[in-house]
Amino acid sequence: MPPITPQVRFSAAAAAVCAAVLALSLPAQARAAQSTGLPGTRPQPQSQPRTQIRARSEAPSPAADDHGATLAALKTFQSNAGPGAAVHAGDATGSWKLSVGTGTINTDRPIQPTEHYRIGSQTKVFTAVAVLQLVDEGRVALDAPVERYLPGVVTGNGHDGNAITVRHLLQHTSGIPVNNAPLPRADPDGTYALAALVEDGLRRPSAAAPGSAFQYSNTNYEILGMLIEKVTGGRAHEVITHRVIEPLGLTGTRFPAPGDRSLPAPTVRGYHGVRVGSFFFWTDVLPFEPSFFSTAGAMVSTQQDLTAFYHALLGGRLMSPAGLAEMKRAVAVGDAAAGWGYGLGLIRQPLPCGGVAWGHNGMVPGYYTQTLVTEDGRHAAVVTNAHLATNIPAAQMEQVLDSALCERK
Repeated sequence: MPPITPQVRFSAAAAAVCAAVLALSLPAQARAAQSTGLPGTRPQPQSQPRTQIRARSEAPSPAADDHGATLAALKTFQSNAGPGAAVHAGDATGSWKLSVGTGTINTDRPIQPTEHYRIGSQTKVFTAVAVLQLVDEGRVALDAPVERYLPGVVTGNGHDGNAITVRHLLQHTSGIPVNNAPLPRADPDGTYALAALVEDGLRRPSAAAPGSAFQYSNTNYEILGMLIEKVTGGRAHEVITHRVIEPLGLTGTRFPAPGDRSLPAPTVRGYHGVRVGSFFFWTDVLPFEPSFFSTAGAMVSTQQDLTAFYHALLGGRLMSPAGLAEMKRAVAVGDAAAGWGYGLGLIRQPLPCGGVAWGHNGMVPGYYTQTLVTEDGRHAAVVTNAHLATNIPAAQMEQVLDSALCERK
């Protein structure tokens, strides 16, 4: 990833990086999904999308007028995104939802907050939490060189495991560049070992001295997956499940084991497609191998579960106060005055109504997602069910999040 100029906001830059990587790097199953599948539905007038608004739990259902600005932003987002789009949002008193379009083409089926989808790089936050828990336990030191835990792994092409620390990996300041054409060796069963992903990512020369620049790269989090396995003796997907997912009771969240290409029901169907003005064409994204993305982007969740996860994280339920403070120590991304930053696995996003929100975005074949929460209990989780390699609607995504989080501010 080239250095981000002050004029480029993190959300757009990160989305562009994700799309570039995915467009060039999909495993065989996902590449096939881009050229086969079911055709999309006939374009519908954008002024008459299907819309549902309901409240979570016992709160009364809000009227459309209560969230008019967010609904308008969501319609604009969906008209530039996938067949459907939804936001699950609210504050400390309760939640509400809006959905436009459809979660399954050729049907009228609004996306629901309890439906499962692949969350892409939001997986990185779960990985970071597991690492910071190990820091709390004294088993890992943030500013220790990665060579201490993975001797001989981070080396070659200008990469030096004695100079790159655990913090550098978590914060994407290791100097390891984006791997925009990964070709890792698959195991005989078609799965990918973390070591193979890391070896492939380190083929590219170092892009900066460790600690000197922000360079978003999946390879950083694949190395962290190896670190988790080395320190704990367990497989990364199982460690994250036992340490993070199960204690929070996130029954809709899964870190799939290598080889598990299924999505649990109910499912938001994912699509690959092209939009040109009011015309579009959708094809199914076929099941692909999640271990290709592993601790950088393999997980599955729901809007409700992601909201609960980020609230638990900011609420101090997953690590010590010192660990959370470290996680929120962000480096500036772009213009420091604008307030955008990246902590240890967390994006810091300034809000137009003042203050900041914390969370992450994700893009993986079939889905573009983002979840943000604030320290006073506001939250917004957005999903659209398409992977668009070009014309990524990052600005429109930001508008939905800003509107939902700032409605009453």
